[in-house]
Amino acid sequence: MFYPLTVRDFLDRAELVYPDRVGVVDEPDQPAPSRGSRTYAQLAADARAQAAKLDQLGVPVGARVAVISQNSARLLTSFFGVSGWGRILVPVNFRLAQPELDYIVAHSGADVVYADPELADNLAKIDAPHKFVLGEDDDLYADGADPRPWDAPDEGATATINYTSGTTARPKGVQLTHRALWINATVFALHAGVSDRDVYLHTLPQFHVNGWGMPFGVTGLGGKHIILRKVDGAEILRRVQEHGITLMCGAPAVVNSVLDAAQDWDGEIPGRDRVRIICAGAPPPSRTIERVIDELGWEFMQIYGLTETSPIMTVNRERGEWDDLSTADRAKRLMRAGVPALGVRVGLDTDGEVLSASNHNLEGYWQQPDATAAAQAGNWFHSGDGGYFDDDNYLVISDRKKDVIVSGGENVSSIEVEDALMSHPGVREVAVIGIPDEKWGELVTALVVTNDDELTAEALIAHCRERLAGYKCPKRIDFTDDLPRTATGKLQKFKLREPFWAGRERGVS
Repeated sequence: MFYPLTVRDFLDRAELVYPDRVGVVDEPDQPAPSRGSRTYAQLAADARAQAAKLDQLGVPVGARVAVISQNSARLLTSFFGVSGWGRILVPVNFRLAQPELDYIVAHSGADVVYADPELADNLAKIDAPHKFVLGEDDDLYADGADPRPWDAPDEGATATINYTSGTTARPKGVQLTHRALWINATVFALHAGVSDRDVYLHTLPQFHVNGWGMPFGVTGLGGKHIILRKVDGAEILRRVQEHGITLMCGAPAVVNSVLDAAQDWDGEIPGRDRVRIICAGAPPPSRTIERVIDELGWEFMQIYGLTETSPIMTVNRERGEWDDLSTADRAKRLMRAGVPALGVRVGLDTDGEVLSASNHNLEGYWQQPDATAAAQAGNWFHSGDGGYFDDDNYLVISDRKKDVIVSGGENVSSIEVEDALMSHPGVREVAVIGIPDEKWGELVTALVVTNDDELTAEALIAHCRERLAGYKCPKRIDFTDDLPRTATGKLQKFKLREPFWAGRERGVS
């Protein structure tokens, strides 16, 4: 007997087992009317009503539905209301600039675009057959109507397309199937020890690799979702105290924001011996991990992966053998990317590039067969990261072979930033690199050769902001007389990076 795995399985189970339990508490402070507290029965009804509305619009199975939003209960609903009935969800980074939004909607061929009220002006400029502002629920949901069944549920069908910055100036659309999302969410939940007693705080953007799969795993196991619209360290601590948070995910910048807020917190830090915080994007310094353990009293866990791997590849969580070690020794061990997650094979090619094979790697890049073939050569996914296995068989990421900077947990294409800078008439040459930064992991830095002595760093950053999302824009610009190149004219970025990374064991943060 064969039963296809689809993302709706998670919501169906929650509705069956925990119908009267509060499943999600929406962000109270947002421009749209808050959905408040929704039971799992109500969340399932919302998903059905959304699917029924898409039926009424004539949106077929396999059509793309884009959502441009900060974290919200409506976005959480869309993971099920869109993909659960056979359409393809395209969660879009709300920080992107208008040209980037236009490109993603056009490239994905989205029939429907939902947008946060703060992005209503952006939505008005987007070309799509159907456009809706989230919060205008009379337009979003066909309440009381039953959606048409997905006649032939297919676990091999694309469930989401997640756009990621890579080595090209244009983002690539990563196709993730129902099977990939189902297995990733289940494996991640297993390693994180998710249960029906968990209260999950959405500190991680839900658009980011589908919240790493937690929207599915926490739902299927009956945990409670607490929506956080904007990351703020003090507000995170308040939510931990108010809702009894036990679990959250985020980039190192989230960890740092909580540690900073804890310095001014009045009274005992909430969540001690209860909260698990899972970090990815870049390993924070061992001292930061020590502070999480000692000052917050929270468990620190790290995963490594990419959008193309759904994302979990490796896991690093404290183990019994470490119980008698000092906090400093445990923190040093937790800095590593980790060991392969269940069902994942991790290897290295002859150049030290990290490879993975699993049941939740990407199906392909949307409408980019050549890029797909290159990424999956030899039936392995090629990560673009360089690494090695230490004596304990833990993976350590030591280098980035692709021209990508990871800043605040987000991938930034150096080439994309260079293109934006080169469009300024005062720029003759430019190289964009990542340099170590305690807060962001890596700081987007541009080294510029100019033909205009009056050109300022502030003017160049403002120029970039008209073309790129804010997080992609350079935070630092250094002017130089020339850039090192090979005899054939190829830019030698390793020479530009050397002074910034000197004395460090690794060339990445």
